[in-house]
Amino acid sequence: MDELKVYFVDVLLPLHLPGTYTYRVPQELNGQVKVGARVVVQFGAKNARMYSALVRRIHQEAPHWRSKYIMGVLDEEPIVTERQMEFWEWLARYYMCSPGDVMACALPAGLKLASESAVTIHPEFSGELSSLSKLETNVVQLLSEHPVMRVVDISRAIGVQKIMPLIRGMIEREIVMIDEELKERFRPKKSAYVLLPAEYQDEESQRALFDELERKKRVKQVEVLMQFLQLSKFGKEEVPKRDLPQGSALQTLIKNGILAVEERVESRLKDYCGDDLVDPSSIVLNEEQQQAFDCLNASMLECLSADISHSNNQTIKQSGNQKPVWLLHGVTSSGKTEVYIKLIDEVVRSGRQALFLLPEIALTAQIINRLRKYFGDKVGVYHSRFSMSERTEVWQRTLTGGYQVLLGARSAVFLPFKDLALVIVDEEHDTSYKQYEPAPRYQARDAALYLARLWGARTVLGSATPSVETYYNAQTGKYELATLTKRYGGFTLPEVTCVDMKEAFRQGQVKGHFSSTLLQAIEEALLQKRQVILFQNRRGFSLRLECDDCHEVPHCIHCDVSLVYHKATNSLRCHYCGYSIPVPSECPACHSTHLKMTGVGTERIEEDLQIMFPEARVARMDLDSTLQKNQYLELLNDFEQHKIDILVGTQMVTKGLDFERVSVVGIINADNIINYPSFRSYEHAFQQMTQVSGRAGRHGTGGRVILQTYNPHHQVIENVMKADYKALYEEQIQERRIFLYPPYYRLIEITLKHRDPEVLNAAADWMAQQLRGVFAARVMGPEYPLVSRIRGLYLKTVTLRFEKSEPLSDAKRVILQIGDDLTKQEGWSGVTVIYDVDPL
Repeated sequence: MDELKVYFVDVLLPLHLPGTYTYRVPQELNGQVKVGARVVVQFGAKNARMYSALVRRIHQEAPHWRSKYIMGVLDEEPIVTERQMEFWEWLARYYMCSPGDVMACALPAGLKLASESAVTIHPEFSGELSSLSKLETNVVQLLSEHPVMRVVDISRAIGVQKIMPLIRGMIEREIVMIDEELKERFRPKKSAYVLLPAEYQDEESQRALFDELERKKRVKQVEVLMQFLQLSKFGKEEVPKRDLPQGSALQTLIKNGILAVEERVESRLKDYCGDDLVDPSSIVLNEEQQQAFDCLNASMLECLSADISHSNNQTIKQSGNQKPVWLLHGVTSSGKTEVYIKLIDEVVRSGRQALFLLPEIALTAQIINRLRKYFGDKVGVYHSRFSMSERTEVWQRTLTGGYQVLLGARSAVFLPFKDLALVIVDEEHDTSYKQYEPAPRYQARDAALYLARLWGARTVLGSATPSVETYYNAQTGKYELATLTKRYGGFTLPEVTCVDMKEAFRQGQVKGHFSSTLLQAIEEALLQKRQVILFQNRRGFSLRLECDDCHEVPHCIHCDVSLVYHKATNSLRCHYCGYSIPVPSECPACHSTHLKMTGVGTERIEEDLQIMFPEARVARMDLDSTLQKNQYLELLNDFEQHKIDILVGTQMVTKGLDFERVSVVGIINADNIINYPSFRSYEHAFQQMTQVSGRAGRHGTGGRVILQTYNPHHQVIENVMKADYKALYEEQIQERRIFLYPPYYRLIEITLKHRDPEVLNAAADWMAQQLRGVFAARVMGPEYPLVSRIRGLYLKTVTLRFEKSEPLSDAKRVILQIGDDLTKQEGWSGVTVIYDVDPL
């Protein structure tokens, strides 16, 4: 950039805004601004806030309005690559959101800065309170005690939620003023290290030093100095200051120059420091695994050997004759991970990068240990349970090429890769890959496919129960297919026993919520020192509290759902908004005291097991029991080390966990999973039950699965018992073809929200009418969803379906325009319109 020329930058802000905004570069900053780096800008008209924005383009095209100047440059080098930005722009287009939504989701919080509004008393304010309202007087009195306060703190202190109209009025009358302060959220971790100055490095000077201290009777200083010399190998190494006795003796030694202190930047991340790395070539594959690996590796090697310049900013075209996407369809415990590791080894030895996606954070604990066993500190981990600073460090280290293998949940697709060659999506069918709130409402599996395409990389989708869409793509030749039909090590799949609960009740073979068959299997497993997993896809103690006389059920005041009883807190709680009330002693409708708990959740199952098996160690794994940062890790570690005998859980226990001692899996109520109003319910039920069944007998102990149901002849139950995925697929694909669902059609679901149901109905009817004028019979609805009110907002949905062959870019533009037109209509500005492409 020429220092004398006038430059402008188009910047991206982490806000729900339609595109980029143009700012002018001050001449003193010419040459310092780079595409992909952050700059500080003011955004907004009155009392504009400051934000860190990303530079998307540098140019000399002056806008037709007077542009603001950027206020500063935060990065010397880009923190986001050109290819990342291209990926973000695709996500915004495909999932019908703004680029700012994607930026807000993609960047770790430590790299997103927004100013805080600090309120102070205006220097021209006379101090006269007689003309002020009561609330204004309260604000002035607060600021006299606390000269600088955040707007949010003032709001809390005086008990007014919508405080800004009050503050604006006081600003106009010069009673108070607002300053915007931008604070850096991420700070490198620094630690103090103690070292021995050069003049005391030799033995003779150290002896003289001790003599001097002893002569002056500095006993404590001698002790500290002796401890330092032992830890530092007589001054040859630095010692963390925290490892030395803290106190005046240490401070005096530092003050007198006998010891020196220097600060070092330290990583918050725990690097693998093991010296006993295992060569991946030592992994012995069975015949099926070897065949699958040979096919996948041929495609991988073609990608790695392609003559491609990876440093340019252009999308890399797929090269060669091999298809870039493979489905690895292997039964549970068939050894898919061993195949993944061998493929990753090829990538690591070529000097390029691999991304390994997992659906749940809980799975990363086991997989990270397996990968680090082979690749050591080349492996980086990224997920939402990391702190803000940890996520920022992983981002920065990935940007500089510090990791070759990146492992994480769905957000890992946003990392700044340097040279991506392989993307693995394990358990690709899992619904956890879908983000629901906030925008972008993306499917990480599909996003990973596009990301791999940008890099010319190969993608491996792995699952024992692939999604119908993925298997369809493999069957129709869009993807290549590799199959593993046997368990690794020659072990057999678990025996599945179906218990007819109607018949069991009739014969008196049910105790609580357990059939005698399940109780006997649990007892035998405990006697053999084996472990048990029980799956119940409902958390809480009981699903609802019901009056026996009038059948009234307490409901959430904000959502159209009944409250769930949680015994641990003795409260009724809403699982949508968190609203809770104490358990009533009488019915609020008829005042009857005849209240009963109906339905069962994981909390109730856990308590019943503790009563039935008092010697067993029982634990629960659900959202309530894993709220704290590393709670799920502690649970899994305890289960792996056999400190837990029975693990009760929701769908968190159905994922790809691998435990040696699990011999029994119980599915408490299979019907709850099947009878869900969705065209995907049978597919999801089969996947969940098959996956949790696969946790049993993985290491040759002879696994058993007890499946409790009131409908033993249901087609999904029969498919699970036979482990027959193909039968389920054939049934589902026929239904999807007849009823015009994916994979033959694509869906776009539009949800409208408003506090007033009449306003919502009018807006939804208008939008459906406008859409039908363009898309005719492709429009379904509007209709109320299963839960029609959440957090005080009423909901209605309109669904559009398009043939798979239809290009959707023009259709999406029309849909977005109609949505914008709706919010501009008088009286409808408060209606929120949400777009969900490819809903689950």
